Amino acid sequence: MIRRLNLILGDQLNRDSLLWQDIDAEQDEFWMAEVIAESNRPASNKQRSILFLSAMRHFTEAIKAEGFFLHYFSIDAQRESLSSALSPLLAQSAFTHIRCVLPGDVSIMKQLERCCDEHQLKIEWLADNHFITRRGEFHQWMKERIQPRMENWYRYLRQDRQILMDDNNKPTGGRWNFDKDNRKSFNKSGPPDTEQTGFFEPDAITLSVINDIEKYLPNLPGQAMPFHWPVTREQALALLDDFIQQRLPQFGDYQDAMWQDAPFLFHARLSSSLNLKLLHPQEVIDAAERAYHQGKAPINAVEGFIRQILGWREYVRGLYWYYREYWLDYNALDAQNDLPAFYWDADTEMVCLHQAIAQVLTHGYGHHIQRLMVTGLFSLLWGVKPQQIHDWYLGMYVDAVAWVEIPNTLGMSQYADGGIVGSKPYIASGAYINRMSNYCDSCPYDPKQAAGEQACPFTTLYWSFIDQHQEWLATNPRLGMQVRNWQNKGNDEQTEIRERAAWLYAHMGQRKNKETQ
Repeated sequence: MIRRLNLILGDQLNRDSLLWQDIDAEQDEFWMAEVIAESNRPASNKQRSILFLSAMRHFTEAIKAEGFFLHYFSIDAQRESLSSALSPLLAQSAFTHIRCVLPGDVSIMKQLERCCDEHQLKIEWLADNHFITRRGEFHQWMKERIQPRMENWYRYLRQDRQILMDDNNKPTGGRWNFDKDNRKSFNKSGPPDTEQTGFFEPDAITLSVINDIEKYLPNLPGQAMPFHWPVTREQALALLDDFIQQRLPQFGDYQDAMWQDAPFLFHARLSSSLNLKLLHPQEVIDAAERAYHQGKAPINAVEGFIRQILGWREYVRGLYWYYREYWLDYNALDAQNDLPAFYWDADTEMVCLHQAIAQVLTHGYGHHIQRLMVTGLFSLLWGVKPQQIHDWYLGMYVDAVAWVEIPNTLGMSQYADGGIVGSKPYIASGAYINRMSNYCDSCPYDPKQAAGEQACPFTTLYWSFIDQHQEWLATNPRLGMQVRNWQNKGNDEQTEIRERAAWLYAHMGQRKNKETQ
């Protein structure tokens, strides 16, 4: 007798989840589905769709090899949604229980609940043990604070889990945070010589996925090849080891730096493997901490890397579920402009944006500073509607899942949440990009100029943003100085900046067609 149908979603590819704890191969069946909507709404980068589908198919092979019965719908079945792939099976089978690990997207949770309700079945949601945070732990922590901040959450987890702590329960290295040591830029000679390693050639399964994407979803943005992402746990573990050995030692120094035609530098490239659950965050943290104790990596690199996982990653997931009903309605800055067309083809003279967007189209990748202080910063200064920039980030990056993308984009990057994720909007002029990269060296725009034909659009829009929002910015203790700097400019200079900003809005172009709305 088949008693249960166990649903496995595309970002739940871990065999240590609660779904597998009491499985009986003779009484349990499994279900997975590749559906059109997950690639089309929003439009998904080909790299992202290939990664998800290939990882799913590799995971499927492992399940079948163990003798489990799996209902699998591949993309050629042309199922529009998860519901349309699941509903016929529920209608013709006598399952008594439906189970699934909590999704990373509340809309998926609601969709599956509605589908099961239509068949008079109740779905059982299992806790996601992939994360370090225990079930209910973040909610309890939030209730005890008036204004939560990531740094406090990070310190709490460090102490509670004894991560990077010494024998006296003090932070290893004497400081909680080594961020000040992690802001180096490259000199004129560029990044230190290092071999770019940790890339994987597509196997037969991945090549079949690429063929299917080109056949059934040919109009997706981005490029299918080259494709080098890990699609199995074995590959993910190999990439983790490669990062620890090859790039972690210099990751801390240069984690914020950017350089032309160098998309990866010293970054780990592990976020997609973590978010597909090919890797557990604890094993990644353990590997980094072990490297420090073995003298293979300095504390600023190890602490900075662990903070991204233990701090930000766990924090934004907690915030996503705490405010899950509200995120997509936030628009604290009343942003009403459309995303410029060059976000879809990288066709812009601004070298920083061309570089950051072109590598997303090619690899589905950008490191955190490119996301926050290039593509995200321009969107913020331009005043893009939150839903549009959210759709772009969710669709274009290989590691994007709603729980991590939404708080980072709408909160940290765009400040649409009004200060839930961070205490201030991350605004900067072109001077920041000039300091952290060599992008400006070959750009026709001057980051020092705010007005005139050679003015850097980032610098112009930075001052325009302060002008438009100066009343509430003046009340922010971290941004009040910028308002005073704007007010100290002469009337003629302010007028020239406003005129240049108006010219940019009139001439830089909007969305190309309805498919990218």
